[in-house]
Amino acid sequence: MLVKHLTLTDFRNYQHADIDLNPGVTLFVGRNGQGKTNLVEAVRYLATLNSHRVAGYIPLIRQDQPSAIVRALASHAGRDALIELELNRGSPNRARINKANPTKTRDILGYINCVVFAPEDLDIIKKDPSNRRAFIDELVVQVWPRFAGVYSDYERVLKQRNTLLRTARQTGSRTTALSTLDAWDSQLVGYGTEIIVARMQLIERLRPLLTKAYQAIAETNNEPRILVRSSLFASATNASATFESSDDESDLGLLETSDREVIHEAFKAKLSEIRPRELERGITLVGPHRDDLLLMLGTLPAKGYASHGECWSFALGLRLASIDLLRNETQSGDPILILDDVFAELDAGRRTRLAQLVANNEQVLITAAVAEDVPETLLAATFHVKHGTVAAEEPMVNDD
Repeated sequence: MLVKHLTLTDFRNYQHADIDLNPGVTLFVGRNGQGKTNLVEAVRYLATLNSHRVAGYIPLIRQDQPSAIVRALASHAGRDALIELELNRGSPNRARINKANPTKTRDILGYINCVVFAPEDLDIIKKDPSNRRAFIDELVVQVWPRFAGVYSDYERVLKQRNTLLRTARQTGSRTTALSTLDAWDSQLVGYGTEIIVARMQLIERLRPLLTKAYQAIAETNNEPRILVRSSLFASATNASATFESSDDESDLGLLETSDREVIHEAFKAKLSEIRPRELERGITLVGPHRDDLLLMLGTLPAKGYASHGECWSFALGLRLASIDLLRNETQSGDPILILDDVFAELDAGRRTRLAQLVANNEQVLITAAVAEDVPETLLAATFHVKHGTVAAEEPMVNDD
């Protein structure tokens, strides 16, 4: 898969940009703040409807402008698709595929697949469960685009259920709440079970790919593992500690099955068990929105125990494994690989190994402050980015 052409209008700091892209490696080089990351962010947004830098889409619209447009000509196996997305401040966003009538924005998912590796990926290893959930959920949607609707439905039900719980807490009227809560519980369990099963199935496929990728990039032979910690199996004796924070990872139980019926019944039972505490707190305390991934190196959690270099290797291993997964599980071939300002963060050994591992991907987009950070073995078409303008580097002419 590749993007042949990218057009931006009022996106980030670009009033307008038109860029022809080719297979192989493309390098966008420029000082920080000039707009090079904005270019690859646009590609990522078309692939996932998310940014790896900000929450929401309003920051993507150029200052003082009502809307932004991102348009890409994507190609796979000789077939082209024109994907257009209009982001609006004051009205619903709109999308078009091959210039047809506007469609739901999430209908464009699946036309472009990409994997982004950026310095922010260290947060997957080192920071909150929300970062790890975002990693796996984005991958779920790229493999199975219909899950964009499932996640949307789950968030809608979760919001409504939380509103009901807060109202019951504030008014003290639990009888009315209990009569309505069962209906919301049924929907929460239904959509939530789908999400949990999808995560488990994806992680089962990802595990061997992660081992291979980590060992190819790391300097040590530690075995990386992904385990799932679930609020469905939180310790009953420590329930109070488990649910004190809105995003607490303590005392979550390990989930070791992807059996839909087992997960469905466990979800129902845990909701029933924790309902008094939910009414007391006014918030939903059980579900995939509270679960976590436990990333292990050998016998120890990577978070808190792995060195800085090991964390880099683990994060990079996750992204390289994601490339293999998307290649194996979708019909789009190689996903577009985006390396956003990462070479400057890596030591010489990891730079070289990374360059070797990605060189044969169908399309690789790289951003760097200075071209010298990128190994010379990655022969790249180069664009210079300055103040929101993009200029192709002229090839050197041999006068002999």
